[in-house]
Amino acid sequence: MYLYNGSLPNGDRGRRKSRFALYKRPKANGVKPSTVHVACSPQAAKAISNKDQHSISYTLSRAQTVVVEYTYDSNTDMFQIGRSTESPIDFVVTDTVAGSQSNSDTQSVQSTISRFACRIMCQRTPPYTARIYAAGFDSSKNIFLGEKAAKWKTCDGQMDGLTTNGVLVMHPRNGFMQDSKPGVWREISVCGNVFTLRETRSAQQRGKMVETETQELVDGSLIDLCGATLLWRTAEGLSHTPTLKHLEALRQEINAARPQCPVGFNTLAFPSMRRKDTPDEKQPWVYLQCGHVHGYHNWGNHREEREGREGRLRECPMCRAKGPYVPLWLGCEAGFYVDAAPPTHTFNPCGHVCSEKTAAFWSQIPLPHGTHTFHTACPFCAQQLSGEQGYIRLIFQGPLD
Repeated sequence: MYLYNGSLPNGDRGRRKSRFALYKRPKANGVKPSTVHVACSPQAAKAISNKDQHSISYTLSRAQTVVVEYTYDSNTDMFQIGRSTESPIDFVVTDTVAGSQSNSDTQSVQSTISRFACRIMCQRTPPYTARIYAAGFDSSKNIFLGEKAAKWKTCDGQMDGLTTNGVLVMHPRNGFMQDSKPGVWREISVCGNVFTLRETRSAQQRGKMVETETQELVDGSLIDLCGATLLWRTAEGLSHTPTLKHLEALRQEINAARPQCPVGFNTLAFPSMRRKDTPDEKQPWVYLQCGHVHGYHNWGNHREEREGREGRLRECPMCRAKGPYVPLWLGCEAGFYVDAAPPTHTFNPCGHVCSEKTAAFWSQIPLPHGTHTFHTACPFCAQQLSGEQGYIRLIFQGPLD
């Protein structure tokens, strides 16, 4: 699943959706390396790779290409992720634009996600280990690493390489739960080896190999494809996660307490989790500097502030703190929660509400941004976090009666 609030901005359709479940295939489709053809010309390489089987071609020069043929593996299922809509891709991903509400917000950006970004191999028998590899096979069952791609021969004579913008993975420490801490971002190679990060995403020089770590995915592993970040959840991990039904019960519980606006004295209510775009008249709003929750009103909306952008420097009537004033939205993607506690905190500055432990976890996760920077972001909309912690506690006022 990736950084959206329960669904893509214009809805989930087919292979293009915000979450994708991997099930055991009726028939195995995994592959594993077999024959290596060394020192052949590009023409010969083309002839080899045109066979009706999977292969990876490493172009070393105009005169030399190494082709590694892959053979059928009855013990694994292969799932492929990428930007391409061609049939080999199981999960079609598009660039995540922070805070985008519709697909039109995302289409003007030139994509940095590879058409065939990565592949995941899952064991068909317990413990169902899942391993990730950079690059996916295209419609011709080939992966081509051109002259400019980072590639090398390993000490045991095998070939390996990196994709243009790379596939980065981070495994959380202590699993994906209340006590989780961020791990270290690593890069995964085409053959599934683990490396420290390059200086920039597309640098020619690879990082150092990390032999003590593997490409096995664990509950809570983050996969970054340079434009979209995916969260891997296991079946067991999800069994300890709140369900949508539980989140809906928490929403109704908050609304049943009839929180009030301290200015208009009107009752506030979080809208249905299906409504995630335009605020309604009962929508709770928050002053992000202090956490006081109100309904929407114009108190403290000075002229110079009205002329600025929405959410800029409004004065809280309760404590006079000045800061952004934004509508609150419940985080609806249950898979992002690390516990089932009530939604008492909001991310700053987007206004997505979740439990305290969930807010604390995501506010310390550095997510890749662009080609060489990292920042923390809200998991429900990918907007960069701001403020001292990146989240604040909400202060509701109960009914006066």
